[in-house]
Amino acid sequence: MNAEETVLRIAELKSEKNAIILAHNYARPEVQDIADIVGDSLALSQAAVDVDCGIIVFAGVHFMAESAYILSPQKKVLMPDADAGCPMADMVTVDALRVEKKKYPNAAVVCYVNSSAAVKAESDICCTSANAKEVVNSLPNDEILFIPDKNLGHYISRHTDKTVHLWNGFCPVHQQITKQDVLDAKDAHPNAIFLAHPECRPEVLDLVDGIYSTAGIIKYAAASPEKEFIIGTEQAMIHKLKKDSPDKLFYPVSKYTYCSNMKMATLPSISRALETEQPAVTVPEDIRVRAKKALDRMLEVVPKK
Repeated sequence: MNAEETVLRIAELKSEKNAIILAHNYARPEVQDIADIVGDSLALSQAAVDVDCGIIVFAGVHFMAESAYILSPQKKVLMPDADAGCPMADMVTVDALRVEKKKYPNAAVVCYVNSSAAVKAESDICCTSANAKEVVNSLPNDEILFIPDKNLGHYISRHTDKTVHLWNGFCPVHQQITKQDVLDAKDAHPNAIFLAHPECRPEVLDLVDGIYSTAGIIKYAAASPEKEFIIGTEQAMIHKLKKDSPDKLFYPVSKYTYCSNMKMATLPSISRALETEQPAVTVPEDIRVRAKKALDRMLEVVPKK
């Protein structure tokens, strides 16, 4: 089938099977265009709970599909490509986390959602880049063990009086954005506002005009009177930004801000997943229950707006 035929087939299968497609802001543009909901990790976590459907097709990476299943186990959660993982999520394991927890017995473990279900189950509460400051500051503990993203954790440490212990993990896409990349982009586009994701290095965040989650970047750009923006996150974001603000110009901070894992969901793989209802993502019940507590606590701190 060609692309147009595949899109039509996906629509037929969705209707036939009471399915919806959730896509992250970093998904391929053509996948974003056929998704029912496009958003950041927080919006998609909330959608997994609220959406009325029998099947969720998650166009993202594995931890996102796990989160959808954790929150809504009565729904079948499908991954278009089972190999779509997250390098940052792989940087923390249960065994290593247990060792670190013993070093800081009074610390609350705040787990960025970019992590496995098993790691969430070992944590006190989850967070996303959109709500991490609120989550950390809502806790009674004076110490925080923040996993697995050291850059997001460092950013949070600037916005709390708590002691934040950082795990040595990072998102490879954001980690490779350098101060020089920003300076070069500003030279090339002197009238542009620089907006960055808090997963970027501290020295990159020092140069920003605004630090936001992906959803926050989209909202800011749409509301701003400015007309040009340098975007410090994964470049597929620019598709959504252009759709929401077609009268404005958006430039990636670097041509290398590309996550291949987020691009593994394609129109053919989504169609195939709906046809076969495979690969299905599940989580062992004992892990799911404990991980759900951490996700529920996050959603209680930051309710839907």
